Amino acid sequence: MKYQMARTVVTIVVAIVFGVALVTSAAAQGRGRGGGSGGGRGSGMGQPSGVGVDRGLGRSSDASNGRADSGRDNASVRSNGRSEAGLDRARIASENLSDANRDLGRHPGITNVVHTNANNLRSQYQAALVNNPNLKFGQFVAATRLAQNLGGRHPNITRASILAGLASGRSIGRTLQDLGLSPREAKAAKKQVEKEIERARS
Repeated sequence: MKYQMARTVVTIVVAIVFGVALVTSAAAQGRGRGGGSGGGRGSGMGQPSGVGVDRGLGRSSDASNGRADSGRDNASVRSNGRSEAGLDRARIASENLSDANRDLGRHPGITNVVHTNANNLRSQYQAALVNNPNLKFGQFVAATRLAQNLGGRHPNITRASILAGLASGRSIGRTLQDLGLSPREAKAAKKQVEKEIERARS
């Protein structure tokens, strides 16, 4: 029950942040096509200031003269903190998705490393955050590329299996060894992907 509640909260908040990112990106592109204004602003894909879990909570509290805060406090007490734990997971996922949006805006070449486009990569990362809100975008990209590089020779090395290892607290190198690579092979594979990602960022 506790895990299901946390997953539900994370799913909702990540979906909201993802939607805001898409709207912001579309609006920025629209301004760029207008061509009528001087000194145009960049079209970064980060969410607008104040948008996210905290802003949503603040607005609900203001609109209800504090009743929302009281309701959340009561819910937390009744559920022995499960409500707060779910909100914490959602907040972390929201921050990580925002970081991914900024990273994609600054380094669009990242998508070339994993042979997809920004929207697909973003939506795939969004789905992964539901299971592991602590997953960093760089880890997700690395897991994707490692699976592409190694999956042909090692069918059990998939993105899902690597992400599962990360979710359990293991490093990428340790996960690759658990999936059948020797320490030397795991280190070499990890180093190769790091170089590919670094080139894409430059």
